[in-house]
Amino acid sequence: MKYPKLREIKGALKSFFSKPYTTRFPKEPHIPFSSFRGRPYYYEDKCIGCTACVNVCPTKALSFTDITDGNTAKRVLTINWDVCIACGQCELNCVSVEGIMLSNEFDIATTEHRSVLRQTIEKEMILCEHCNSAFACRDHLNWTIEKLGPLYPPNTTLLTFNQNALALSAETPHNERLIGRPDRFSVLCPRCRREAVFQS
Repeated sequence: MKYPKLREIKGALKSFFSKPYTTRFPKEPHIPFSSFRGRPYYYEDKCIGCTACVNVCPTKALSFTDITDGNTAKRVLTINWDVCIACGQCELNCVSVEGIMLSNEFDIATTEHRSVLRQTIEKEMILCEHCNSAFACRDHLNWTIEKLGPLYPPNTTLLTFNQNALALSAETPHNERLIGRPDRFSVLCPRCRREAVFQS
């Protein structure tokens, strides 16, 4: 028969007279560390709708849908918390830094329908003045103009968009004619912008 070593006896006595490392959750609320990665949340006033978070999500817990209805369009961004693994890639790659952030919430188990484990926000989109397709969120263009500062005017789309927002120019109605050189000074999607440059 082998006798216990003094090291094991010391460890046993130390653990017997010290507090447990585990918490009493769920009888008592658990307070996680400040660096704990919990469920992510979209912050609608900070999110610019660029979908960078959607592109880096490894589990496809983040998704977006562009909805066009006549002369209006919107982008619907969705988080499915039941699929999310709280890896933090969305927060790490957020262009606006505060558009999506992880919280300390970890207890998301529910007996309700899966739809309660979902957050959805909507962002207004800008339509191309030639083909009427939605190509960017209004907040994304405003954020780009603010970031570039005085360097944004060489981009004709940003320049015309900002002039329209400031009511310095009239918005061009959607038309079916062939795109040409004059259209270069319109708010265009990348495809129409390329065609306008090639035609000129």
